[in-house]
Amino acid sequence: MLKLKSINKGFNKGTINETSILNNFNLEINKGEYITIVGSNGAGKSTLLNIISGALELDSGNIFLEERDITNLKEHKKSKIISRVFQDPTKGTSPSMTILENLSLADNKGKKFGLSLGVNKKKIEEFKNHLSILNLGLEDKINTKVGMLSGGQRQALSLLMATLNTPKILLLDEHTAALDPKTSETIINLTNNIVKEKNITTIMITHNLNHAIEFGNRLLMMHRGETILDIGKIEKSNLTKNDLIEEFNKITFKEELSDRVMFA
Repeated sequence: MLKLKSINKGFNKGTINETSILNNFNLEINKGEYITIVGSNGAGKSTLLNIISGALELDSGNIFLEERDITNLKEHKKSKIISRVFQDPTKGTSPSMTILENLSLADNKGKKFGLSLGVNKKKIEEFKNHLSILNLGLEDKINTKVGMLSGGQRQALSLLMATLNTPKILLLDEHTAALDPKTSETIINLTNNIVKEKNITTIMITHNLNHAIEFGNRLLMMHRGETILDIGKIEKSNLTKNDLIEEFNKITFKEELSDRVMFA
């Protein structure tokens, strides 16, 4: 369904600070897969999502979605088929607008606008039904400005908005990291329910190893722009947090050993 072929991306090209993040990176994702990604800081995880969403241009390589080459498709056009929830709860919503207005924006995404009102009052009950599933009482606050909501409520709303019109791809960029532990569990469980119910092809970056193991049907570990582990559903069911830590320690130990030999 989604194929990344020979992806290369670096920053500060031609300067002393030049860095290469992704080198000849390849990845194939099947329809309906729910992939969790873990890895060290600077591993290229967020860069990967930025490339898929169109927020960053490639240096070289190609991206295919359902056999269509979307490499050069602009971010605003990709957003019609690819949704994203960010770590910062304030990024996915408009604080000066009400919950109803935010949901109306999400509902109209990708649709042609005429001279009619942006808020369709006939959809209010439908929106309330969607909000009630979140179990946060937001259906009774539909005319409340989003800026008045808590971080967890805003993130739940962001998630709902991102999946209201089922996207082809859902990108989750550490979307529970800025929340307190209790709210984080609420949001991750909501995510799991929505992704399963709508069978959305999903890529989730997380630093929470328990979440990475518990949720999704495939797990990737990235390090220095490469995939060092790619674990399928069956193997993942027997995986533990310590297994992941041990695998990561093996990689870092090999690098330290290599550095010692190089500079000996």
